[in-house]
Amino acid sequence: MFLSLYRRMMALAAARHARLWLFAVAFAEASFFPLPVDLMLAPMVLARRDRAWELAALCTAGSVAGALAGWLLGAFLLAHVALPIVRFYHGEATLTLLQHRFDEYGVAIILLKGLTPIPFKLVTLAAGAAHFALLPFLAACVVTRGARFFLLAGLLRHFGAPIQTFIEERLTLVLLGVFTLIILGVLAVRYI
Repeated sequence: MFLSLYRRMMALAAARHARLWLFAVAFAEASFFPLPVDLMLAPMVLARRDRAWELAALCTAGSVAGALAGWLLGAFLLAHVALPIVRFYHGEATLTLLQHRFDEYGVAIILLKGLTPIPFKLVTLAAGAAHFALLPFLAACVVTRGARFFLLAGLLRHFGAPIQTFIEERLTLVLLGVFTLIILGVLAVRYI
């Protein structure tokens, strides 16, 4: 079952409009969408290793654009739009904590959280709610999201065939690991 889904994802990753979808998912993931864009980037790079850097750049651009949208939601539509998103992740306490810490650790928070499985949208919403300076926010987003996506794309480009074989032979285990990381990220937001 998972193998046929994986093969379908690989086919979609090579499809004509896949790059548009990658940008859209990266945008949504940084502002409101619950799944990490890495789940789309990885099969796209495996399907077209020759375009790894282009895909990483596109993913970074979409994520930074989504981060800007998240910042704007947090800054100007906190009560009506941003808080329902935060409540969905049970992140009210995290949002409050991040808001208070942005004055002292703003760039460090963005750089660290942007590399982890912790939902990045909570960081973008909190940065906006704290009215953290927009230019340092965007610069940190470019650095952290770019590092994450270019590292993933580079590893998949270089070690693509063995990684693809590993994924195909142990797909259930790989998916279990990915979902475990997502759950741990959500739990970390809720309880840390």
